[in-house]
Amino acid sequence: MKNNLYRQIQKCFCWLEINKTRFLLLGVLLSFCLFLSSCQPDLKKDNGVIHLTLWQGINPPANRDAFQKLVDRFNQTHPDVEIESIYAGQLEQQVPKVLTAVVGNVPPDILFFNPQLTGQLVELGAIVPLENWLDNSPLKSEIIHSCFGEMQLGGHIWSVPLWTGNIAIFYRPDLFKAAGITELPKTWPQFREVAKKLTTDRNGDGRPDQYGMLMPLGKGEWTVFTWFPFLLSSDGTVVKNDRPDLVNPGAIAALQFWQELIRDGSTKFSAPERGFEEDDFIAGRVAMQITGPWTYIMKSQVDYDVFPIPANLHPASVIAGGNLFVMKTTPKKQQAALKFLEYVISEEFQTEWSIASGFLPVNIKSAQSQAYQEHIKQKPVMKVFLDQMSVSGTRPIIPGYNRLSDSLGRAIEATMLGESPQKALQKAQKRLDLIWNQ
Repeated sequence: MKNNLYRQIQKCFCWLEINKTRFLLLGVLLSFCLFLSSCQPDLKKDNGVIHLTLWQGINPPANRDAFQKLVDRFNQTHPDVEIESIYAGQLEQQVPKVLTAVVGNVPPDILFFNPQLTGQLVELGAIVPLENWLDNSPLKSEIIHSCFGEMQLGGHIWSVPLWTGNIAIFYRPDLFKAAGITELPKTWPQFREVAKKLTTDRNGDGRPDQYGMLMPLGKGEWTVFTWFPFLLSSDGTVVKNDRPDLVNPGAIAALQFWQELIRDGSTKFSAPERGFEEDDFIAGRVAMQITGPWTYIMKSQVDYDVFPIPANLHPASVIAGGNLFVMKTTPKKQQAALKFLEYVISEEFQTEWSIASGFLPVNIKSAQSQAYQEHIKQKPVMKVFLDQMSVSGTRPIIPGYNRLSDSLGRAIEATMLGESPQKALQKAQKRLDLIWNQ
């Protein structure tokens, strides 16, 4: 009897071992199904109110709280619509969830995401074009003109911005003063000279204790993003006729300038793919850093100021936007979603949201409002970013942008590590041609 029991136990363990992978896979699928079901409206709530789910990845938590407060206000003033705002994780972690939900025909009703996902969503037929609605709205004329570059693709408007911003140079006035620098650089040659003066070896060991500039080492989107103002300032491009076009004089010039800064010995590399971290700036190990108004530097106790990105052919920066998409669901839900989008781009929403979040308002009237102007008086560096909006361009939002960005990032990183800018771009272009020709 004991032998029979032993054999039965052995069989159970063998069965469990054989089916372990199936259980793991089933667990993953069940977890994702539970996530999707939690993001769908509760059918029991059907009381004539249109319930909409909104997926977002707003950070930090204080900004999420500010956004939720404004969502609650919308729900209170629109008794026929209820928005459920769901934090779905960091944006880069959301892509598989979003694409799986679209393919599985269980998308959210409204999606907040970086506009660089637009092309992929259009290819999947997942989002609703917005130009007919926006053309008939008086709010269209109130949207800051630079924002439209990330809203439009293929003759259609696919999203509206929740926020906008751009990047500039944060610097340490105390370190500038110590180096005897009295004028801020406006051109690339001036910028290069200032970076050299700010690089010092105090203890004489042959290695700088302080560098002029932090450089974002890596091939990720942050590196591509922070390089873009230099590309745009040189009239460079990375897309032509909806195809990658990397090998052009402007792109080569922008990479060459970054390489010259590095060869001068006046730059410190960030940790790989961590160019957005501010530790070196706050500690005084670097005197300048490229970032935007969302940075922790503005909340720190360190002495700082901001100046525009120095120019090559003309001044330029790059938009840092976060947009809202209306997903293809039902006509009734889509119309209700448009009510929320109208609320989001309104002067009232944008003024309160921008002051709370640190991003720039997308509404012209909001930027000109007394409340926001008072905010600028308290944080005068915001005026630098607001003034730069008129010269800020955009990254592409074409289908396949993630592949384009990956290859471009590899070229930028290779150049930073010593490869010829033209050779690095040619390699990237060859790789992208193979992808686009498939």
